[in-house]
Amino acid sequence: MAAQGAAAAEPDGNRVVPGGTRSRSDEFQFNEERMQKLMRWVALSAVAMMAVVSSGCSYNTFVSQDEAIKAQWAQVENQLQRRNDLIPNLVESTKGFAQQERDVFGAIADSRAKLAGATTPEQKMAAANEQSSALARLLVVVENYPTLKSDATFGRLMDELAGTENRIAVERMRYNEAVQAYNTQRRLFPSNIAAGIFGFKEATLFQAPESAKVAPKVDFSRP
Repeated sequence: MAAQGAAAAEPDGNRVVPGGTRSRSDEFQFNEERMQKLMRWVALSAVAMMAVVSSGCSYNTFVSQDEAIKAQWAQVENQLQRRNDLIPNLVESTKGFAQQERDVFGAIADSRAKLAGATTPEQKMAAANEQSSALARLLVVVENYPTLKSDATFGRLMDELAGTENRIAVERMRYNEAVQAYNTQRRLFPSNIAAGIFGFKEATLFQAPESAKVAPKVDFSRP
């Protein structure tokens, strides 16, 4: 009987209790594992809560930036339309002196039609850049007609065009700044998570063609 009692005993108080009850060391280990799981759950919950709060803030930021882009694009459109409305008078004034330049006039007419038919910002950007290139070709043609350059009506129209081109350049720059801020925010963590969840896609920059980087200018100093 004494031998059986000794065999049932465990060192350091780790005694196997009849009926399968856990020893004190097993109970301690079990509680420690539960505590670790609880701590992991709390940590994950905190991270998830922070992500939700951050996503909400990012969403509001994206909405504000998106509205800023739309507002600035409207200003770009206003100046593009101003130029589009000016072109017919400019072309008619030029035709009186250079009727044989049909290719140039045709390119300008095509660009106006494309701009009028464009429905998305990307289409309007492409049409506007095509129009800028066509106008640059027109200025090259003008240099070959001294009489045209001395015409008062043509000179006034060219001044209006130069002013409009400057306005387009300014509004394009402001639009691109708004787009750049939005696109940068969209790539940052954790804003990129909110962008993916809420479908905020990358905005398109309005890149100017080489011919549009300098405002139209005709040298009227020569006869």
